[in-house]
Amino acid sequence: MTETATAAPTPATLLATLLASAPAPPMLAAYRGTLTPQELDAPAKETVALISAAAVHDLGWLSRIAVRGDDRFRWLSGMVTNMVNDLVPNTGAWNLVLNAQGRMQGDLTVWREGDNLELEIAADQREKLLAHLDHFIIMDDVELVPVDGETALGLTGPLAGAVLERMGLPTFPEPMAQTRVQWNGLDLRLVRNYGALAQHYELWLPVAGLGMVWGALSTAGATPVGATSLEAFRIAEGIPAYGIDMVERDLPQETSQMRALHFSKGCYLGQEIVERIRSRGAVHRHLRQLELDGPLPAAGAELTKDGGAKAGHITSSAAMPLNTGTRIFALGMIRGEAELRNQPLNYTAGAAAGTARILAAPLTLNPEPIGNQELNQAL
Repeated sequence: MTETATAAPTPATLLATLLASAPAPPMLAAYRGTLTPQELDAPAKETVALISAAAVHDLGWLSRIAVRGDDRFRWLSGMVTNMVNDLVPNTGAWNLVLNAQGRMQGDLTVWREGDNLELEIAADQREKLLAHLDHFIIMDDVELVPVDGETALGLTGPLAGAVLERMGLPTFPEPMAQTRVQWNGLDLRLVRNYGALAQHYELWLPVAGLGMVWGALSTAGATPVGATSLEAFRIAEGIPAYGIDMVERDLPQETSQMRALHFSKGCYLGQEIVERIRSRGAVHRHLRQLELDGPLPAAGAELTKDGGAKAGHITSSAAMPLNTGTRIFALGMIRGEAELRNQPLNYTAGAAAGTARILAAPLTLNPEPIGNQELNQAL
């Protein structure tokens, strides 16, 4: 008898497991290769926290990999698109990982602490990226070692720093910085990551301290939010996710994520293609942020110009309930000729039709009333 292979079940994050014992456990949703709480408060309240105050949320779908060995700086610099050797201690850089043809294999963040290097990778990319990287450890003194015994919580919103200060924790004036700090007997690694509309902090902590830190962040004024609101906010910020908005066939410049590219760092896998695009001409399509007027479309919905000519497709979309009404944002891969006159593009969702407008300037959202009165008074 031939046995049929079955896919491994999607693991729940440690926070999801912790909250499963609550009096009203949250529903879980698949997100970035894990099961995580789908909602933790009313959607409108979660949105308010993200755009006007502070939201605490699960980051248990992230993992860290230590890069060890005498050749770690030289080897890693040759594997990713952004700086490694010139990283200042306690800073990080977002990177794309390419193949020799310049096509994307994934994304990760490189962090430097002293002379130590670590990779931050989403669960849905971890096995593939580690296999890809390991394939290129040939004669190098390099070892990729998972960092175990820790998990992460996120703190997002314009008042995220104020929540940390209320807990006696440090903050950073700029993103892509990190530090370690002792707090209530726990060794915390505090990170400020990139954000377009708000501050984005990560708190890496021992697994045993998860309940304590989760409760302390909530007590300090952060509203718990789930994956649905967090994903909508990601789309509103215009931050693409690999496997959704950026896929394996894409070239780096097609994704418009120039903050992940460094053009003077030296050789790396796929650099020849990246440099050829930069020096000889532009690509013919770009990932763009959109605002939609109409129904919420599914990923992959086709975009057309008036007359029916193909203009691209939507990669992700989400509705955000705001105090001025619900707005729908999306990311989409748009053909170059469709951008020239910046005219509205057309799409359908079932039997209904809508239009999409490319956002030429950074998005701004109208401030929402802050729901946490205690936090509002403290500030």
